[in-house]
Amino acid sequence: MTNRLPQKTSSTISTLDALAKLANYSLMDTLNCDPDATENGADHAPRQVFTGHYVPVNPTPIKAPEYVAHSKNFFSELGFADSMAESFDFVRMFSGDISQVPEPMRKVGWASGYALSIYGTEYIQQCPFQTGNGYGDGRAISVLEAVINGRRWEMQLKGGGRTPYCRGADGRAVLRSSIREFLAQEHMHALGVPTSRSLSLYVSKMEKVKRPWYSEGSRSENPDMLISEAVAISTRVAPSFIRVGQLELFARRTRKNEHPKAMEELKKIVLHLIDREYADVVDRQLTTLGKVVLLAREFRSRLTSLVANWIRVGFCQGNFNSDNCAVGGFTLDYGPFGFCDVFNPHYQPWTGGGHHFSFMNQPSAAQSNFDMFCSALRPLLASHHDYLLELDEIQRGFSKIMQTQMEKMWATKLGLGTLNTASHKELCNVLLSELETLMMQTPVDYTIFFRELSSIPDDIGPLKKSFYNNLYKNGAHDTDAKEMDKRWAEWLAKWKTLLSSSSEETSRQMKLVNPKYILREWFVMPAYQQATAGNYSLIRELQDVMTQPYAEQSKEVEDKYYRLKPPEFFEVGGLSHLSCSS
Repeated sequence: MTNRLPQKTSSTISTLDALAKLANYSLMDTLNCDPDATENGADHAPRQVFTGHYVPVNPTPIKAPEYVAHSKNFFSELGFADSMAESFDFVRMFSGDISQVPEPMRKVGWASGYALSIYGTEYIQQCPFQTGNGYGDGRAISVLEAVINGRRWEMQLKGGGRTPYCRGADGRAVLRSSIREFLAQEHMHALGVPTSRSLSLYVSKMEKVKRPWYSEGSRSENPDMLISEAVAISTRVAPSFIRVGQLELFARRTRKNEHPKAMEELKKIVLHLIDREYADVVDRQLTTLGKVVLLAREFRSRLTSLVANWIRVGFCQGNFNSDNCAVGGFTLDYGPFGFCDVFNPHYQPWTGGGHHFSFMNQPSAAQSNFDMFCSALRPLLASHHDYLLELDEIQRGFSKIMQTQMEKMWATKLGLGTLNTASHKELCNVLLSELETLMMQTPVDYTIFFRELSSIPDDIGPLKKSFYNNLYKNGAHDTDAKEMDKRWAEWLAKWKTLLSSSSEETSRQMKLVNPKYILREWFVMPAYQQATAGNYSLIRELQDVMTQPYAEQSKEVEDKYYRLKPPEFFEVGGLSHLSCSS
C-alpha cells in the first residue's frame, strides 16, 4: 500500500467540517473487513471473529454528555481551536454519536481483534469461546483517521460501548479511570516518553454503571465493594493502535492454516504497520522480506528506549501483556499503571501483576513481548533461510541492546556523561549498585531524590528531603542512622568524583531528565472524587502542573505537589495498589 501524505496545512481547524476534510481511512480502505460483519456497524454482541483485520462497529453514545477536559497542548500541536472541544458537533462525535458527522467522515467506526500472550506464553482460555477468536477491542472503537499537518493520526474512543470483542462486558469506561488515563498520557508526553495522546474527555450526566472498587481507607488487596460510577468517553490518539498481539493473532492463524487468506492477512497487517509507523525509516523500495527484517531492528530500538524511559521517570505499566504493547514503540493502555513513590525494584501497582510486570522487571517483560513479535514475523520469512537467520540475530541481541539503553539512561540520570571506556562503565555500575542498595535501605522517594541530586548538593542534607523517615522509624530498617548518614556521604563524595563536567552544567543537564513533578496516585484520587460531584478544577490544575514536569513552578505548586507520600496513604487500596482499572 502507499501512504503519500498531503502537504502540511497551516490554517487553524476550528470546526468539525474543517477536520472532516482531512479524513483519510487507510486501515479500512486497505485491510480486510471481517466478512461476517454488518455493513451498518450494528455489531455489539460478543461473537467469534474468524478472519479479517477489523470489524465495522458503531460506538454507543453516552447519554447527556458533558465536557470535562481537553488537551490544550495537543490541540495546539494539531492546529485545533480550543473552542472546538465544547462545540456541539465535536462533543456529539467524541462522546460516541457519529451518525451525523460531515462527509467525507464515515458514519461507522471499527474495532480490531488481537491475541494475548502473558510474559511469552499465549493464552486463549480467557476468551469465552476457548479459541482466542473473541479477544480484541472490547470497548475501544476508532472513529477517525486523519492526516493533519502531514502526520497521520487515528482517533479512538475509550469506553465507546460494546463490540464483538466485549466478552460479555458493557463496553463502558467510568469517569475515574478515564481521568487517570487522560492525565497520564499528556503527562508522559511532557516527560519525553513516547505515548498515545489525550484529545478530549466527556462524562454522561445520566448514565452510570456498577464497578468493583475500594471502600474509603480500605487496606484490602482487591476491591471490597460495588460502586455506581458515571460513564465517560475519552479519546486517545496515536499514529496507529496496532499491537504485538494483533500480529500474533494473524501469525497464529497462518501457522494453523485456519483459513485460505491467513498468510495474506499477516503480510498485509505487517506492511500496513510499516507504512503507518515506520515509513520514515523503512525504504519503500525494499522487498517485503527486507522490510520485515528492518522492522524488527527498528522496533527493537524503540522498545528498548521506551522501557529505559519508563524507568527513568519511575513509571510502571503494571500490565505489560503483548496486547498492551504498541508496535509503534510507545506507551499504550493506562490501566493499572503507577509512578513510584518509594523506590522499590519490585514496585507493582496492579494487584494481579505479580513480579514479572514489576518496575525493574519491565526490561524482561519487554523482551518477552519482543520474542512474541519475532515469532509472529517468522511465517513471512519461512522459506528464506538468510532472512530467518538475520531475524534470529536481531532477537538474540535484544538483551544486550536493552542493557546498553539502561546503562545510558542511568548515566544520564546521574550526570555521568557518555560511558566511553570499560573502566568508566564499571565505576558507574558499582556506583549505581551502591545507590540502589542505599535507596532501599533508607528508603527514599524516587523522584524527589534524583531531583535533589540534580542540584549537586554540598552534603546529604538536601537529599534527606527524599527520605521516608516514617518507614525508617517504624522499624522497617533498623540500621543505625549515623552509620547510614556516613554511607550516604561516602556515596555522594564518590559520585562527585565521576561527574562529567562542571557542577553548573551537570545540574542543568540532570534537571532535563529528572522530573520535579510526577502524577502520583494520591494527587489523582481527589481529582476524580471532586469530578464525580461536577467539579473539574483539580483536573485542570493537574493538567497545568503535570505538563510542565521539569519546570521550577510556584512555591504554592511546589508545596502541594513536590512532597513525600503521607504515611496515611501507604497500603491503601486505590492509592498504593489497584485492580485492573475499569
